[in-house]
Amino acid sequence: MARQTRQQRRARRVEQPDGEKPKTKAVDRARARQAQVRPGMVPQKSQGGQRRESSGGTMRFFRESWGELKKVEWPRRPQVIQGTVVVLIACAIVGAYLYLNDEVWKRVVQNLLLGQ
Repeated sequence: MARQTRQQRRARRVEQPDGEKPKTKAVDRARARQAQVRPGMVPQKSQGGQRRESSGGTMRFFRESWGELKKVEWPRRPQVIQGTVVVLIACAIVGAYLYLNDEVWKRVVQNLLLGQ
């Protein structure tokens, strides 16, 4: 069922008499819409002792996983090399920053706090 457009709702309101507001229908519509939007809020029907076969679920999982892996756009060799170089350079920069910061604070602690 398609949702009504704003123009359709306005036209429906114009057609209704002024004093007539169907509150119970509106409440029913709101509850039905809420059940559509939030299916988890609707109580589930009991299975009645039926068991699902798990073997079909496992095979289905692998088939769907394989299908999703076929859709992936895997990077080419130059992209992998470029990404690896960027990560290595970033690690070297962060490592150098942390080393220098450690050396500065080591001297501050030794000279000011320990008094050596």
